[in-house]
Amino acid sequence: MAPPGESALNGDGGHDCRGPVKASLVPTIAHPTPEDSFGVAANIKYHAHFSPHFSPVKFEPEQAFYSTAESVRDTLIQRWNETYAHFHEVNPKQTYYLSMEYLQGRALTNAVGNLGLTDAYAAALNRLGYELENIVEQERDAALGNGGLGRLASCFLDSMATLNLPAWGYGLRYKYGLFMQKITSKGQEEYAEDWLEKFSPWEIVRHDIVYPIQFFGEVQAQPNGSVKWINGEVIQALAYDVPIPGYKTKNTISLRIWDARASAKDFDLYAFNDGHHEKAAHLHSKASQICTILYPGDTTEDGKLLRLKQQYFLCSASLQDIIARFKERQKDSNSLNWRQFPNKVAVQMNDTHPTLGIPELMRLLMDIEGLGWDEAWSITSSTVAYTNHTVLPEALEKWPQSVLAKLLPRHMEIIAEIDKQFQALLHTKRPDLESKISDLRVIDSSNPNKVVIRMAHLCVISSHTVNGVAELHSNILKNELFSDFSSLWPHKFQNKTNGITPRRWLRFCSPELSTIITKWLRTDKWVTNLDLLRGLREFANDKQLHKEWAAAKLAAKVRLATYILEVTGVKVDPSTLFDTQIKRIHEYKRQLLNIMGVIYRYKKIKEMSPEQRISVVPRTVMLGGKAFATYAQAKRIVKLVTDVGAVVNNDPDVGDLLKVVFIPNYNVTVAELAIPGSELSQHISTAGMEASGTSNMKFALNGCLIIGTLDGANVEIREEIGEENFFLFGARADDIVRLRKEREQGKFTPDPRFEETQDYILSGVFGSFNYQPLIDSLEGNSGYGRGDYFLVGYDFPSYLDAKAKVDEAYIDQDKWTKMSILSTAGSGKFSSDRTIRQYAKDIWHIEECQVP
Repeated sequence: MAPPGESALNGDGGHDCRGPVKASLVPTIAHPTPEDSFGVAANIKYHAHFSPHFSPVKFEPEQAFYSTAESVRDTLIQRWNETYAHFHEVNPKQTYYLSMEYLQGRALTNAVGNLGLTDAYAAALNRLGYELENIVEQERDAALGNGGLGRLASCFLDSMATLNLPAWGYGLRYKYGLFMQKITSKGQEEYAEDWLEKFSPWEIVRHDIVYPIQFFGEVQAQPNGSVKWINGEVIQALAYDVPIPGYKTKNTISLRIWDARASAKDFDLYAFNDGHHEKAAHLHSKASQICTILYPGDTTEDGKLLRLKQQYFLCSASLQDIIARFKERQKDSNSLNWRQFPNKVAVQMNDTHPTLGIPELMRLLMDIEGLGWDEAWSITSSTVAYTNHTVLPEALEKWPQSVLAKLLPRHMEIIAEIDKQFQALLHTKRPDLESKISDLRVIDSSNPNKVVIRMAHLCVISSHTVNGVAELHSNILKNELFSDFSSLWPHKFQNKTNGITPRRWLRFCSPELSTIITKWLRTDKWVTNLDLLRGLREFANDKQLHKEWAAAKLAAKVRLATYILEVTGVKVDPSTLFDTQIKRIHEYKRQLLNIMGVIYRYKKIKEMSPEQRISVVPRTVMLGGKAFATYAQAKRIVKLVTDVGAVVNNDPDVGDLLKVVFIPNYNVTVAELAIPGSELSQHISTAGMEASGTSNMKFALNGCLIIGTLDGANVEIREEIGEENFFLFGARADDIVRLRKEREQGKFTPDPRFEETQDYILSGVFGSFNYQPLIDSLEGNSGYGRGDYFLVGYDFPSYLDAKAKVDEAYIDQDKWTKMSILSTAGSGKFSSDRTIRQYAKDIWHIEECQVP
């Protein structure tokens, strides 16, 4: 061991330096922008010595990761500084993206890849005795999001940077994330995420960027006719920046996340010394709650207040910062011209969570900057745009007026005035809609005992543009959900089909397939121009490509199988069909349909003779995803999957013909293994209920075939890759209302296989857990969450038929490989680069601003 005070990096012991150059021969030199592996190694060693977070005698893998990350961060900071200075000098219109979620995943691989430094860092770590692949494994996923909403936001940031767009992200710095999922005999259990247990090497605290955030209090009229929001409690918002590098460009933007703090003056020293310790730190405790977890439970009034606090905290801090940036760029002007604000600022609300940004921007312009209502409204409604992500009733936020007025009295006044002026507009411009005013208002007072604020309506009324995220979804918004608003403002509504970044979701996570694609296309430009993948169609029948493609897919399957064994103890055979459904657990996503199909398959295998089983296509079925802690039905589905797996995986009659695995704690890092390693993915939501989906795009891009309904982006994926390469089943969106009505009227006759499967679940073969409430959701009265609202029973027969077609196709491996190649070849449309170009051109009206 190295003597006290001397790092093992000196080569005296502790860590074995296996690389070609002894670590002792690498100098300890600060080299923030190294261009070769020797400079990188010197900079890593410098951070191990002079940015120490651990005892100096250690240079274990964890210490190596933090030193490596800090070395990469040096380059990111340099490029971020250049980007910020360039934007300030050019002063272009800039976009500010507000989202409650960002599902970033690990940053190291993505950062060195985008910077073009992967080989340099791999060689540098080898000099220091490590492999880059092993060091990457030390990083924890940033727990800033949960599902598709957050992952989309992260893909968008990557594309904004890669396209050299002047744009920034804003979010919250959650200490414990949503939760860490563990699977036990009880099913899903939730624990706090530990991503900040030590620290994140990527974030940069900005101690000079702090804004006051006010809650509660009252509104006081002033003698001059203005109003002032007084009293209440004030929390400080402190900025942390996470650099986001573009691919092969100097442009590096940032995700600015806010943490909540109380100041020293808010600590009551007298109360503390009198023994009232909790009272003394009351505001500090209140502040710490705001960014503790993502989506805290909101069944109680305190829970609702905390949710609204989070949303307002994000909006207020971000908008104060946006205004400060605007003012900073106007310093050279003789006077501040607020009319220029919409020409310099675009604010995009990612779903309804940032809705309070609308009344907050109005408040800041009127109460702080002194503008009148009309000018403030003109600026706000010309600045803010809204992306809708759902048609689900529980996700279209409605907040009790009493709670909002209590927490944000000034904002409730502003919302009421917006609502009043909207009603006046309808009276004047659209008298034919007067009979529908109560359904269209922002304030829903149809139940005097439960007056609520319709956040989606506030967004639609106040935004200059409203967009859906897939063609089908956008049509539902225009023709159904917001049809009256669309008739009033047809120019507001657009479609922007979602996309994914090909850097993280193919180039970096699937290296073998990426190399093959580059080889056959004779260029790597597809990484930033995904339409070039169409060139693979030319070789779809080439046997040599088939051979290489199959080998790449097998390598990814082996990696996934190794991971599954490590985290679940279940050994799966990579030669079997890998069938995957990984996404947030929800009834409309129909993991229940999936596991019922598995149960039926298991029952049929059990009934076969050994001779009959020879013809069965071996299948490994994997599910993963988190069920919200308070969503009992979703947690029952997780429990059923794990109970089925416990029985099936230990049944000697079945062996490797069928395995059922629930992959715990699904996150971006798990997805980076599961998506390249899958051959069939399930996107089987009830038609018309999934806005878009993006995991379907990731699977399709990686040559994984889809079994799915005509829902969300499945419709467009099927069009692009070819109908013959998509396993379609299920009711169409246009039929859903009629089918639910028929179900309610008792006209639905269930398929015998569906009833057989339900009975098998209740027979006790999968244990003693009470699954009656789960089965009851498929029966009984009509309505959301009852009477098979999600049409599992109706779609079950066509689902089984589609799975039979999967088996038939998989037997012919040449046919399957060709379909896989064509899936990748048809995925060019689904790049987030394309999506962001469309946002920039059609909604934000911003242009490229590349750092020279």
